[in-house]
Amino acid sequence: EAIATGGRDAFYGGEFGEGLLGLADGLFSPEDLAVSQADWVEPATVEAWGHRLWTVPPNSQGYLILAAAAVAQGLDLPTDPDDADWAHWLIEAARAVGSFRPAELSDSANVADLLEPARINGLRRRVLAGDTPVTPPATGGDDTTYLCAADDRLTVSLIQSNAMGFGSLLVSGGTGIFLHNRGLGFSLDPAHPACYAPGRRPPHTLSPALVTTLDGRNRAVLGTMGGDAQPQVVLQMLARLLHCGQSPAEILGAGRWVLIGPDAFATWTPGWLPPVALEPHVPAAWADGLASRGHNVCGLDENPKLSGHAHLIEVRSDGMLSGAAEPRTPLAAAIAI
Repeated sequence: EAIATGGRDAFYGGEFGEGLLGLADGLFSPEDLAVSQADWVEPATVEAWGHRLWTVPPNSQGYLILAAAAVAQGLDLPTDPDDADWAHWLIEAARAVGSFRPAELSDSANVADLLEPARINGLRRRVLAGDTPVTPPATGGDDTTYLCAADDRLTVSLIQSNAMGFGSLLVSGGTGIFLHNRGLGFSLDPAHPACYAPGRRPPHTLSPALVTTLDGRNRAVLGTMGGDAQPQVVLQMLARLLHCGQSPAEILGAGRWVLIGPDAFATWTPGWLPPVALEPHVPAAWADGLASRGHNVCGLDENPKLSGHAHLIEVRSDGMLSGAAEPRTPLAAAIAI
């Protein structure tokens, strides 16, 4: 109600802001709340599989989607997603780009450098040589909601999260508003580019995506919850849509792989080689095929939420819309008006 009647200033300058200052115990001031704002930013983008892919720039990890897709399009990726090589090459592409995330992701990261063609080509050469890196030493769940929408001219990819269930478990005053826990992305190492400091924004996992044709027409809008797994799930969705020609319903119903860590936000723990977790209904050839290619394969039976709750809307060449909502949860829906 405060936002509806008084806008942003009524929110941070009203009851919520007062409660926030009370929780802060001097760590920040009314002046800090006065200058906090959302920014319009230039999206990150690459060309892959004959289309242009888009996402938000750092401090989001969304660039991992773009980098992995750019690496994968230069590999011998089968058009049959039941082939174990299809999963293998996408896993290796995701691992090649993700392993550097702890050392490079911050709000000051230059996305042009992260997606620079020479860097992508170098990562692809490492994948082809079987030299996918283990996450180098650092320089020193139910909490996320995704939705997408499309009409005859506009597509929207929207994601929000409080991180780790109920966020920080702190509530601002009597408002009942929980504070998020995205500060978990900060480093306390003074030498790290994402070190906690005034005015900085933490690295985060939220990775909404859009696809356009090379001449600028809307092609698809997609995304998922899933912590560190978000870029991996979206990568598989993009490959199925753009490289394999599958429908949204086929894509969302298909079995997924995810690289897993000690928890949903620790896949790229330094020195950790993430095992490949497979959903029970993945293609029959994947488990043995991936194991024979050197992957440490395990099942994903105990926590299926790790494989994401995704949604996808495709804009077909005739302008018609085709969409699907995640079948892995009863809390998702697709609506046509």
